[in-house]
Amino acid sequence: MPAYNTAKTLERTVRAIPPGVVDEIILINDKSSDHTSEIAKKLGLIVIDHENRRGYGGAQKTGYQEALKRNGDVVIMVHSDFQYDPTLIPEIMKPIIEGKADACFGSRMAIKRNALKGGMPLWRFLANWGLTLFEGFVFRLNISEYHSGYRAFSRRTLLAIPFEKNSDNYVFDTEVLAQLSLGKFKAQEIPIPTRYMEDSQSPSFLKSLEYGFMTLGVICKYLLHKFGFRHYSQFFINQ
Repeated sequence: MPAYNTAKTLERTVRAIPPGVVDEIILINDKSSDHTSEIAKKLGLIVIDHENRRGYGGAQKTGYQEALKRNGDVVIMVHSDFQYDPTLIPEIMKPIIEGKADACFGSRMAIKRNALKGGMPLWRFLANWGLTLFEGFVFRLNISEYHSGYRAFSRRTLLAIPFEKNSDNYVFDTEVLAQLSLGKFKAQEIPIPTRYMEDSQSPSFLKSLEYGFMTLGVICKYLLHKFGFRHYSQFFINQ
């Protein structure tokens, strides 16, 4: 659970996780300036505090590494700002437990009109749809959204992809998708509701624009690597 200044939403997020479905909850406090860390400790979470701000991707790296150290069989990433529904954790991990998938994603775009009804801004919806269409053509993971922050992975998958070589910012998510594609991992998804609330955290328009260009950059690197024109260490899969 990556966290940056989510003191207002953290307890609500944790309380929504169905009892008994997870063994441990690891919160990565990315140098918050509020009381996120203190609240997490009071809730009994395993808390890792970054001494310096590392970013969204950097927080995920720390979380996945810690989960692997603790011998997690299925590792789920859900945001601590309550934007994604924690009650769906049993559904997102089910395909992995049943051996039907190596990774599973929550998709807000499975029923596209619901994304707008849930408060997704039109510009963000169009950007998500356009990038997903392009990424789907390139990565071919057969999922309806490539920009969801609700993700589950098998232990074997996380050990195989060199995620620690990915970016520390938001494009980390796209780099993981590229790695899954190159490793020919099986991906599935579940439909999830869209909810944009006052306390939810999302990149600004300018940050989203920057993220869009970085996503295109990842796609270019992926294609160069796949067809042998250049090689990138982050795209060598350990299988």
